[in-house]
Amino acid sequence: MAQNDKMKKRFYYIRYILLITIVNLFYVNGICQQAKKIEPALPLDSAVRTGKLANGFTYYIRHNEEPKKRVMMYLVNKVGSVLEDDDQQGLAHFLEHMSFNGTTHFPHNQLIDYLQKAGVRFGADINAYTSFDETVYELPIPSDKPELLKGVLEIMRDWAHEALLDPGEIDKERGVVLEEKRLGKGASERMQRQYYPAILNNSRYTVRVPIGLDTVLNNFKRPVIARFYNDWYRPDLQALIVVGDINVDQIETQIKQQFASLKNPPHERARIKYIVPLTGKNHFLVVTDKEMTTTEAEILIKHKAPGLRTKDDYRTALIQGLFDQMLADRYAELLNQSNPPFVSGSANISGFMGGLNSYNVSVQAKPGELEQGLKAVWRETERLKRFGFTSTELDRAKIAYLNGIESAVKEKSKTNSNSYVSEYKAYFLTGEASPGIEREYQLTKEEIPGINLTDVNDLAKTYITIINRDILILAPEKDKNSLPNEVIVNTWLNNVEAEDLKPYKDDINAKPLISTMPVPGKIKSETKNNEFNITTLTLSNGLKVLLKPTDFKNNQIIFSSFAPGGTSLYNDADYQSASSAAGVIAANGIGNYNIDELSKYLEGKQLSVQPYITEQYQGINGSSSVTDLETAMQMIYAYFTEPRADSAIFNGLIARSKAGLANRSNDPSSVFKDTVSAVMGNYNSRRTGPTLQKLELINLLKAYRIYKERFADASNFTFTFVGSIDTNTIKPLLEKYLGSLPSTNQHEMGVDLNIHAPSGRIEKIVYKGSEPKATVYLVYTGKYDYNPDNNVKMDALKESLEIRLLERLREDESGVYSPGVEVSKAKLPQQRYNFIVHFGCSPQNVDKLIASTLDEINKLKTNGPLQGNVDKWRAEDKTSFQPQLKTNNFWLAYLNLQLQNSQDFDQVNHYDSLMNGVKPEDVRTMAGKYLSGENYIKLVLMPEYLKKLDNN
Repeated sequence: MAQNDKMKKRFYYIRYILLITIVNLFYVNGICQQAKKIEPALPLDSAVRTGKLANGFTYYIRHNEEPKKRVMMYLVNKVGSVLEDDDQQGLAHFLEHMSFNGTTHFPHNQLIDYLQKAGVRFGADINAYTSFDETVYELPIPSDKPELLKGVLEIMRDWAHEALLDPGEIDKERGVVLEEKRLGKGASERMQRQYYPAILNNSRYTVRVPIGLDTVLNNFKRPVIARFYNDWYRPDLQALIVVGDINVDQIETQIKQQFASLKNPPHERARIKYIVPLTGKNHFLVVTDKEMTTTEAEILIKHKAPGLRTKDDYRTALIQGLFDQMLADRYAELLNQSNPPFVSGSANISGFMGGLNSYNVSVQAKPGELEQGLKAVWRETERLKRFGFTSTELDRAKIAYLNGIESAVKEKSKTNSNSYVSEYKAYFLTGEASPGIEREYQLTKEEIPGINLTDVNDLAKTYITIINRDILILAPEKDKNSLPNEVIVNTWLNNVEAEDLKPYKDDINAKPLISTMPVPGKIKSETKNNEFNITTLTLSNGLKVLLKPTDFKNNQIIFSSFAPGGTSLYNDADYQSASSAAGVIAANGIGNYNIDELSKYLEGKQLSVQPYITEQYQGINGSSSVTDLETAMQMIYAYFTEPRADSAIFNGLIARSKAGLANRSNDPSSVFKDTVSAVMGNYNSRRTGPTLQKLELINLLKAYRIYKERFADASNFTFTFVGSIDTNTIKPLLEKYLGSLPSTNQHEMGVDLNIHAPSGRIEKIVYKGSEPKATVYLVYTGKYDYNPDNNVKMDALKESLEIRLLERLREDESGVYSPGVEVSKAKLPQQRYNFIVHFGCSPQNVDKLIASTLDEINKLKTNGPLQGNVDKWRAEDKTSFQPQLKTNNFWLAYLNLQLQNSQDFDQVNHYDSLMNGVKPEDVRTMAGKYLSGENYIKLVLMPEYLKKLDNN
């Protein structure tokens, strides 16, 4: 605005002085317009090949080898639910479903069958989503199979505009879409329907929620959805994004061959860009629901969202990023008080909808303390508006931002293809700049030093306004009569604004992290496993360290440790303190630093260190950049030797936990989850859900004592480090910070508590919730013969059943949206398994769908799976397994599991041969043995209104 005013003044001054003619006036005006110079958009990263065909179809192609021999393909459509006519509400999303149910080259369900045979999992890999403004299809595939690559491009072409929309398939899919809609029903959805019209200013978005209307979904005919398809699925609104280990020239040629023939409709409908208008009005809403578990308040102050296209836009985004980081730190500090004013609270600037963003202030209040909680979050916003940030806060935030992007630059050659896809998707849909990480790094280095306190503090003045402000209160229905009205809430906010606030004081601890530097130990022995490139060190205190250097990432080291023991060594009276001990200590800080000081100390460092205590083990997990490894080591040392216990922080932690549990019984899913856990744990108190009574049993001194005991004997610990390791550099750090840890050489072992699912056949129905929806868990459990061969066969059984349930329960019977099968196998402390089938459905279909599931299980036990389904499992497993071998996370988890189970590392080498050896008869045998039904648990969540009917 200032630039425009300046130019106008200049224009009129010249006109007055020179007294020019009309012709000259236009001439001078032209000069002035040139002087304004619209800043050019940041160019797209040159590493991506982009083009637009004559029909308007756009493509983005990039070669990227992370992961190797894989490619991501996304078809992006600027088409969403906002474009629906009144009789089409829900059909943008329905059409997404139909693209999987018959296209020109893949009629009926052949598309899914084709991809599964190629090793691509439905749901996990093959997927799509529909939102208000876009519909996106995604497909990751192996790129080293030319025929598959060609076939998938054909699929993308079919998705672009070759859906058959067969009336029979439409009718079958109605049930699936309605079941997907059913899964979303509940308190959140019911409350959203009430407040959406107000906060969306009655815009188009209010009446075009993507899931749609039952009346449309149940009754529409093919011409209605075909009209939407023909109007909007057109090349000028579509883009194909291809990123992966591919030949860019070949892919570009194939895209041109496949997509050039697409045609736009002869009479194109205008693709209106809908917005949420800024009306200048404020809204106040109180919405309650009997299944709501918390009392929450949110203040949204809406503004027109800035673009992100130019260098100036990038600077604005940097300022906002710094602003949000500093503000988040302030709110985090409030939680560490002895009597925190809320369960959680925050404020930030974030994207909203329809071309807007907003300044959001939110709070989850303690029961009966909404006034205190809302005032507390608003007080920090007012403090910010009045006094701004401090120079030390800004300096820390700048360092953190720079370190973060420097880390990204170091990893640029290891960037996952998904990251690039997300960038190009945003570039196509919204024009958001995608200049590439090196250019972003350069821009950040150029702009960060010049960003000052005025820049970030001005954001508060710009965003914290009194117009376009919505106040939303969500609460349990039982509290409805005690909730405030608009006058009262505005009085609370006005009172805060009238308070005599003090500026924020940024207390900084300048002490070293640990009180006393350790006396280094020594490396006593060293062995090398050349096959797996693993070095095993034994330190002088008995602690063992495994080092596996990799080149999967350029600047990542991840680590984990374990020692036997855990909470199994403590009686039931001490269990709550024992199970909470690691979390309590982590919330208190370490060494010379309390938790607030530690957060500030670590800001800008690329590391994470966290202790844990489970039933059988205790240890420390973490990650670090190469540069920050020593700091991570110091934190490990401090968690062993200098944990802190602050009663004020502990009391605040317990208070917040109690507040969070106060209305847990309102939520059907929480009640059912607790029931499942209790039944599966045979109602042992260590397996039942959280309660206020259990929180009362947690004692700070006892938790501190137990924590110290669990980390007193380093000789019992094994540490594994994987990643960007230089063994010569890391050894002195290991000697200094791990070799110096205390050891007692007790070598404790965990205790088998014999807690597992009960034997026999058990059925339990939970009646909770008002929506007509049910959740079903069918559990097979018992003793298990744990070995690599059985483990692979059990996975084949799991996948074979999941394929059949998807075909039958979803495709044939239209009774569920997404049936799932899960299997867990344990060697210690007992060899046992859990095999779980779960799905959501209509209450009236529960018995029918359970019968269908049991029928499919009986078929597996009697006849085994089809050879084709075993082949699909094998292809899918190989496709997903190979990329895992090139990740640090896989190797850390794998090595730890093998060590804990006392198994050889070379099992991974035999995985392919084990998979190749699985036959349908092997799966049939596993089904007969482990799905016999001898130990079978049926758990069902039903709506409350059915309880009376069942009782009658």
